[in-house]
Amino acid sequence: MQDVWEHLPRGQDISAAQFEALVRPVTGDLFTTNAKIPLVEAELVGRAVAAATSLAGRLDLPVDEAVVVHNSNKLALRLLPCDVFARVARVGQEVFALEVELAQRLGALASPVAALEPRVDPRVYEGDGFALTFWSYYETVTLDQVTPTEYAGALQRLHAGMRKVEIAAPHFMERAAEALGLVASRDETPALADADRLLLQSTLQSARRRIHKHGASEQLLHGEPHPGNILSTQDGALFIDLETCCRGPIEFDVAHLPNQVSANYPDVDQVLVEECRRLVLAMVAAWRWDVRDEFPDGHQHGRDILTLLREGPPWPAIGAPAAE
Repeated sequence: MQDVWEHLPRGQDISAAQFEALVRPVTGDLFTTNAKIPLVEAELVGRAVAAATSLAGRLDLPVDEAVVVHNSNKLALRLLPCDVFARVARVGQEVFALEVELAQRLGALASPVAALEPRVDPRVYEGDGFALTFWSYYETVTLDQVTPTEYAGALQRLHAGMRKVEIAAPHFMERAAEALGLVASRDETPALADADRLLLQSTLQSARRRIHKHGASEQLLHGEPHPGNILSTQDGALFIDLETCCRGPIEFDVAHLPNQVSANYPDVDQVLVEECRRLVLAMVAAWRWDVRDEFPDGHQHGRDILTLLREGPPWPAIGAPAAE
């Protein structure tokens, strides 16, 4: 995941135009299943940064500048000089409480997940209409230094830890149902052509039936363990964005991995992995036609996925090169 390194002095008020001149908004992640509605439009970013820096100061985390790392459905900031990673979202548009609780429980099990900032209480904070969480900042090395075996092994360890955690989480089929609801609503997906609408409806329905028919055992999952949600750090490969966690078969998680990585995850039903990949592709295509979607060139991305669905298997992992 490419970072956006731009500096905003503490306490400086900026207009939307000034912000746009400083930071190129990143409104989507190639791998994000649901990239609808960026966290904060440009006119709100200054307020979000101010809320984060002000709250950090009250928590005795010194901040002289905030570095915007990413702005999609959440705003990610590196706060300096305290060197804390802050995640910011509008109140009501996040599930940070679930993420915080899960990070604590998995951290206690030595699972490969990013850690919460130890200098403050591990909880969700609020300020000026924003919800905030504070995390340890990790100096990352290039993701290509994580071998397929290490990547698959990290996910295996994460799944092992998750099997020991009892926590309420949605079922992964709820996402599929939401995608199907979008496709069924012409008001929400007005630009979707009739033939494409029928293709997505039939794909989502048949994939759900086939996955259910497999009757695979289920457990807590990351939900989106794609390359955009793993950090290559000096401490090894660590997973982030735990708010996507859900319940389902491990094959749903494995379906998000590039082929060379998923091939190293042992004892999975490869037929089920393929069906989950088909489901994920259809889900992502549905999001791209949502009138609220802010993914760059979203319709073209949606058309590319529709082409893949028409061409048939083998299905690529979302975000993987078409030639893989």
